[in-house]
Amino acid sequence: MHNFFTYLVTWRFVNRVKELPLAWNRRRIIEIVAARDLIFALAECGLCGAFNRTTNKRICHLNISPDEVIRSLFYNKNNDSLITVSVYESDRYSSLKCRTTPIEYIRRGQLHDGFPLFETESLKYPGFVEFDDVNGKVLTFSAHDSTYKVFDLKNYNFLYSICDKDIQEIKISPGIMLVIYQKASNHVPLKILSIEDGTTLKTFTQLLHRNRKVDFIEQFNEKLLVKQDKENLQIIDVRNSGLIEVNKTEFMTPSAFIFLYENNLFLTFCNRTVAAWNFRGELVTSFDDHELWHPNCNTNNIYITADQDLIISYCKVSGGGTNDADDEGREGSRMGSINMSNIFTGKCVAKISALDPTLMIAPRRKGDTSRSTIRSSVSDALEDITALFYDEDRNEIYTGNSRGLVHVWSN
Repeated sequence: MHNFFTYLVTWRFVNRVKELPLAWNRRRIIEIVAARDLIFALAECGLCGAFNRTTNKRICHLNISPDEVIRSLFYNKNNDSLITVSVYESDRYSSLKCRTTPIEYIRRGQLHDGFPLFETESLKYPGFVEFDDVNGKVLTFSAHDSTYKVFDLKNYNFLYSICDKDIQEIKISPGIMLVIYQKASNHVPLKILSIEDGTTLKTFTQLLHRNRKVDFIEQFNEKLLVKQDKENLQIIDVRNSGLIEVNKTEFMTPSAFIFLYENNLFLTFCNRTVAAWNFRGELVTSFDDHELWHPNCNTNNIYITADQDLIISYCKVSGGGTNDADDEGREGSRMGSINMSNIFTGKCVAKISALDPTLMIAPRRKGDTSRSTIRSSVSDALEDITALFYDEDRNEIYTGNSRGLVHVWSN
């Protein structure tokens, strides 16, 4: 197993102007995105900072008005820009507003040279916007008229709309969309559409057990995954109606999925464990030394590499861990570790841990190279990590924690 020895840069979130609401004191980092030499860190309060990795200095905050609360970030590789999704106090934080700013403008601090997106769309809750990097599309939903619209991610041109009040959900896969309609007594109507132009490729119904809650319906290419409460997992081939069942004792309903399109596998996250499955219903990988720190996994605190061969997560330390009272990294809990594991073998191939005696770190105070200072710094940086991102070009890991600190870990 290879270890990262680390070079640490620490950035601290600070309120930028006195007019910021008191709620902006909550600086827990919830999302980190990197683009070229820039790192963007979003805090729970909605404040987003841009940092330059070359100079290791903060460039600016991305909030262009004091009442803007940024909810999420998306780096658009198609045009080298950052999209922010925000709400504003002026409309009681009720509507999502999107804005795109070229990375070069952010680097120069020219935030006002960005421009708003999807201004014609009403994105009041439960409306939403979803960015699909795989297909190069944007999906919006306006709840007031039950209309879904698809836009081109390259130039934000409108492509087509789908208006139907009976649609319960739309799931996006490479090349297609699965439209799930309202459940009937013993079946659910489904439709598969082309992601490019919205044309219908297939219409069918999926039989369900009566009086059983639907845990999930997911689409992956020609495979449909259906799971109901206390029932087996069903994997249906929509081309020929072929069916594979996985016993409910072997496949527990996960809290999250990640489909690995390059490798025809999918990851499940359940009770802090990760597992890889194929579409024959076989468990492919159980992971060693990869017990997740946070019970509710989301894509902001794990990272899958572009080749989909490695997973990087914030984990409990082997043989250490926490008690239930400390599960969310609250005061007094022990620090975790950053683990990198091979998705095909389940083996841990690299780890950042304060328990590693070979781990070295750049001291925070000039001239202070004592081992106690070094070890204390590592321990502090590995406590209560709430966001994680891996920059594959630089081979660096960026983490943020509940205290509003962003750390850089480098080979």
